[in-house]
Amino acid sequence: MSAGTTRVLVADDQTVVREGIVMLLGLLPGIEVVGAAADGEQAVALVERHHPDVVLMDLRMPRVDGVEATRRIRAAHPETEVVVLTTYADDDSLFPALRAGARGYLTKDAGGEEIARAIADVRSGAAGLSPQVQLRLLERLSEGQKASPASPEPAPAPAPAQPAARGAELPDGLTAREAEVLALIAEGLSNTEIAQRLFVSPATVKTHINNLFAKTAVRDRAQAVAYAFRHGITGTHQ
Repeated sequence: MSAGTTRVLVADDQTVVREGIVMLLGLLPGIEVVGAAADGEQAVALVERHHPDVVLMDLRMPRVDGVEATRRIRAAHPETEVVVLTTYADDDSLFPALRAGARGYLTKDAGGEEIARAIADVRSGAAGLSPQVQLRLLERLSEGQKASPASPEPAPAPAPAQPAARGAELPDGLTAREAEVLALIAEGLSNTEIAQRLFVSPATVKTHINNLFAKTAVRDRAQAVAYAFRHGITGTHQ
């Protein structure tokens, strides 16, 4: 195995689909399939055995479904990323999977190039979401803001005793630079793209992300996107 190879585990209960995905991945450069599971319980066991970099996870499976398998894998092996690959893109499938810790979400009409890009994205720390899923996520967040019983205007952070600096306007003690990085995460940019946009090193971006994750108590980029839109920290936030 070369240093740049990504080790992938496939989990799908349909034999023909599972074998087809394994065959497709075998044709993609830089990817090595280390196992294939027929249900969520087997997926958890194979992750324990093989320690893959990424799991391609179906959702509707017997014994243990994909959401529960994702939750168990992420809890026991946080270094293993999960990309959901499913037929379903409804809210009842999408949001539980993201809350369980999936960093990618694709539907099964995705081609090899899109799957490879999602795998590469989650490996680099970005979210591997299809454009349709990104749009639905943003729509749902927008709907949630409109339905909130709170004031229709964006709720500011609790006012400090002596508000003066701009940083005081930001929630959870975020700095202006951290908010800027968070807004770019919400746009779907990878660490490398954020570094290029801000003219800083990827290491600096990673430091900002670690800091803002700690301050906001989010676990991953999907939760960071939700946090950004909940607090109005988007591309329009300057």
